[in-house]
Amino acid sequence: MEKKGRIYVCHTYYHVYVALLKELNLGEDERFRADLVLSLMSNDFESLSERIRENKVFENVYLFDEQKETAFPEIVKLKEDRGNIVLNMISRIKFTKRFAKAQSPFVPVDFKKYKDVYVFCDSDPIGLYLNQNKIKYHALEDGLNYLKPYSPVPAKADNSGCFALKKFFSMNLNLIFIRDGYSKYCTDMEVNDISVIDDSFRKYKEVPRALLLQNLDKDAKELLIRVFVKDYDELKIQLSKMDSDKKNIIILTEPLCKDFAQRERLFRDLVNEYSKEGTVFLKPHPRDELDYPVLFADCKQFDRSIPMEILNFLEDISFDKVVSVYTQLDAIRFAREKVFLGHDFMDKYEDPEVHRKNKK
Repeated sequence: MEKKGRIYVCHTYYHVYVALLKELNLGEDERFRADLVLSLMSNDFESLSERIRENKVFENVYLFDEQKETAFPEIVKLKEDRGNIVLNMISRIKFTKRFAKAQSPFVPVDFKKYKDVYVFCDSDPIGLYLNQNKIKYHALEDGLNYLKPYSPVPAKADNSGCFALKKFFSMNLNLIFIRDGYSKYCTDMEVNDISVIDDSFRKYKEVPRALLLQNLDKDAKELLIRVFVKDYDELKIQLSKMDSDKKNIIILTEPLCKDFAQRERLFRDLVNEYSKEGTVFLKPHPRDELDYPVLFADCKQFDRSIPMEILNFLEDISFDKVVSVYTQLDAIRFAREKVFLGHDFMDKYEDPEVHRKNKK
């Protein structure tokens, strides 16, 4: 049986955004013929699938009730430390096989029917599932330059003890699974910029986002706006609140600090600090569950479901400053100044061991 073309597995709005950029860079006879899988494991896509169908940018949209390992307590027990690498490796091999089997009933499509499977964030269960079922796929970075802050990269940090052995068990024997391309059935991993990664892995394939963007015409940009902006009138209302007499500053929230009270304090401090400079807007992260509309009712806000990159396509929009803690700002063109706060800022709000663990 002849295989179908492309299918994308997305976990976030940003993933869908990049998938659409890739489609828009194809020839007219080839674009918009791919299928899309939306994982519901860590993100609420709300009405996105409806807008995708309305704009006919993918042939089929499937919802994937991807299961975290915590959904299977008996399997999770296999991750307990057995005291030495031999026993731990045996348990890890068992975990890998059993978790893939437990995930199978929730997978909405037969990935073996596709020529090209693109997976954003193969560190999620779908990566393990594809490898155990011997399905080749292309990995794509979770976020723009998301490996940039890590030294070593997560794949090596998560497997720091006897990495060479674990890599052999994953890439050669397929007995265990290692993320970000360090697995047998991952063909390659697309990244925006290889030069910022503290790793020389042969599977990294540089596909600069800037090249995908530069080929977009006005119609393509308007299409992206229609897909991702669920209430354009409301967005225009928010934009009309920009103050021409003061600096306009946008703060990007993130799901930082597991304790919501601490997260609220963090972003309250940022709002108070930058309010001294001008008018502050909040752009909640799609996976940030803090109730900003209620807790920050006095602050101008954008819909959390809009990828921040979409603001690049809105005409006559320019902020004086954009502020983030860890969100990479390389793709932002709607702000004249970019402020990246990083680890030193986070040290004030949680134990440095939490966010500096990979560096350690």
